[in-house]
Amino acid sequence: MDLLRSLPIGLYIEQPITWLHQIDARIKFMWLLGFLLTPIAATPAWRLALVGLLLFLTILARIPIRIWKRQIALLLVFSLALFIITALLPDGLTVGHEPRLPTQELSPLPTPASEGDAPDASSPAAADPAPDVSVESLPQPTSYRFVLLDEGVVRITRRSLELAVRVSTLTFTLLYSSNLFLLTTAPEEITAGLEDLMQPLRYFKVPVTEIALTLTLALRFIPLVLEEVQNLVRSISTRAINWKKLGVRGSIQVWLTVTERLLENLLLRAEQIASAMTVRGFTSPDTHQVRWHQFSLHWRDWLAVFGLAGLWIVRLTWG
Repeated sequence: MDLLRSLPIGLYIEQPITWLHQIDARIKFMWLLGFLLTPIAATPAWRLALVGLLLFLTILARIPIRIWKRQIALLLVFSLALFIITALLPDGLTVGHEPRLPTQELSPLPTPASEGDAPDASSPAAADPAPDVSVESLPQPTSYRFVLLDEGVVRITRRSLELAVRVSTLTFTLLYSSNLFLLTTAPEEITAGLEDLMQPLRYFKVPVTEIALTLTLALRFIPLVLEEVQNLVRSISTRAINWKKLGVRGSIQVWLTVTERLLENLLLRAEQIASAMTVRGFTSPDTHQVRWHQFSLHWRDWLAVFGLAGLWIVRLTWG
């Protein structure tokens, strides 16, 4: 088991280098914000269009099929199951409605007749009572139906269908747009792009460089954590421990020992990184900056900017 390659979400693809890899990280981050913000208060058609746009971008980038199977298949199955469950669940609008006034006060009162006068045939009191006509028997002026499907225990309404589209598409869009961003953007590009976008915060005394450095070290430390976990799991599996003889208490003690060893190894790695930075004369992020990438906008980046502007225009106009 190789944890560094078996994780299905958030792995950076080094090869092949697609056109998504060559777009500026800042532009891709703005596109990610567009995918995260435009579904807010949007129509179901727009949410479905975003899902189609993400799949189209994946096909257009020619991402290998082996990554498709690991990155999209599980998420599509989860979103489809969420759609079916939400569509079949009650929509929450089955609350009974009671009139504000009593029934006797809603019906018109008969006019009192004077003594000795015969009731007039044209008066409402002498007329025959109106037949009770139910709402279902009345002809509907349009083809609108709130209940779309009602077969036994299966009941789908317009409200439940709208909720199903909203929940499933929002889940897919949020997860897969972030995943596609991580697939085609190196960790160093992400931190450098965020640092460049956060430059205006320096006027408010926000430590932008320190935040970027912390994020860079955190992203670099994740593979080390996975490597330590992988080594400890392999060391336990090679010893062929008989867990049945150990029992629950013995198994807990073994895993506590492994967890303690994992923390010791991680702290040792962190100390080694700090010593390496100190030896190289690193005093503060402002005086010892490491430029991983020099940002410059090319024609692909400008096309992406125009595409993002068009996305927002379509969203504000028809979405």
